[in-house]
Amino acid sequence: MICESVEKLRKTVEGILKIDKGGVRVLDADKLRARLIDALIQTAIFSPNDETMQAARWMIYRAGAALDVLSSSIQPLYEAMGSKEVTGFTVPAINIRTLTYDVAQSVFRAALKGKVGALIFEIARSEIDYTRQRPQEYAVAVIAAAIKTGFEGPLFLQGDHFQVSAKKFAGDPEKETQSVKNLIWEAIEAGFYNIDVDTSTLVDLSKPTIKEQQKINYSLAAELTTMIRDLEPKGITISIGGEIGEIGGKNSTVEDLHAFMSGYLEELKKNGKGMKGISKISVQTGATHGGVPLPDGTVAKVKIDFDALERLSEAARTSYGLAGAVQHGASTLPDEAFDRFPAVGTAEIHLATGFQNIIYDSSHFSAELKAKIYDYLKAECISEKKESDTEEQFIYKTRKKGFGPFKKELWNLPDKTLGAIGRELEEQFALLFDKLKVTGTADVANRYVKPVDAPLKVPAEFK
Repeated sequence: MICESVEKLRKTVEGILKIDKGGVRVLDADKLRARLIDALIQTAIFSPNDETMQAARWMIYRAGAALDVLSSSIQPLYEAMGSKEVTGFTVPAINIRTLTYDVAQSVFRAALKGKVGALIFEIARSEIDYTRQRPQEYAVAVIAAAIKTGFEGPLFLQGDHFQVSAKKFAGDPEKETQSVKNLIWEAIEAGFYNIDVDTSTLVDLSKPTIKEQQKINYSLAAELTTMIRDLEPKGITISIGGEIGEIGGKNSTVEDLHAFMSGYLEELKKNGKGMKGISKISVQTGATHGGVPLPDGTVAKVKIDFDALERLSEAARTSYGLAGAVQHGASTLPDEAFDRFPAVGTAEIHLATGFQNIIYDSSHFSAELKAKIYDYLKAECISEKKESDTEEQFIYKTRKKGFGPFKKELWNLPDKTLGAIGRELEEQFALLFDKLKVTGTADVANRYVKPVDAPLKVPAEFK
């Protein structure tokens, strides 16, 4: 049910939620979880009335806070990992490109069963565009899923690959930098207290020394760090990630790490004495985002340089107190590979395309809707098809771009379909949590991270 007016929304929540002194009191948590949260999230995403949509989003944020679901920074836990007080697991950072409310429920169900607390939900700059999910929309869908499943504790929302486009930067550096700054601002206001700054696209391998190659990367990363520190809410230190090697490019080395960090720390000193820097570093060790599709549409095997990953993680912790190295582009690896990430001290691993594939390739997914999406891609994205691409390769590479235009149809698939796909996803999340050794980390996350209820603008209708 979608509420089309604030008045209808008020009547819908009567007896379950109470608007009180700029906040929300939960009068009946069981009814909230059983039915009301479904109506609230549908209204928050699809209401034709903007005031009603914003009111529903605010209710979800505040109901979450009332039920101990608070967006938080993972910074204190990463500092503990950097000092080696906490070891032995790799934090999964999960990108949800479609069905965000339903997929997040699958994540939370698996997390609750495994007592997982070290877990991040994220969305990249590029994904925000093609999935048509702005940061606030993504945040409320994840918070609503936490409410629905009964998850409690710190919730980690992350801006992934808030990336500077090398092509746009070359054309107008100021404009492209401002675009990333605007996105950072929007994300922080939406409750994203973990931001991965990606200026690695600006590494210039033609320069004679490694530090010169990394110069624009570390200088701009320091500038964006300073901006983030100026914007973070009182009592919250946002966890910031840097990146030394573009994913899909040249493999990173410990020398790259030292060159980046020495320059980055020098720049930070100029910008503000004692300012906290990044908490982790993303590296390239052989992966590619989404994997490499073969002519038949299957994905080529990826060879990760685990020795390099181990060296980089250890150097990041020992020399700079970072949580360690971050691995991107790994979700299409075979399941047996995931045990190795915690074994070599990887701090964080980013996972996206594998979950997208489970949804599209599920026997329960609507064949009619899939055909409709693929026809759309063949019409609207044909310019992205290389001469050497088979149709299967083209579809595999572009099908992520069908999620935005068909968002409403996807969200409104039959409950039976969504339930079946959700169970498949939950099984995969549980397997990954076990292999990454994050089962049982709820106590660790709660011990180190003390959530702060950051101020949120109250809609005029509820003041």
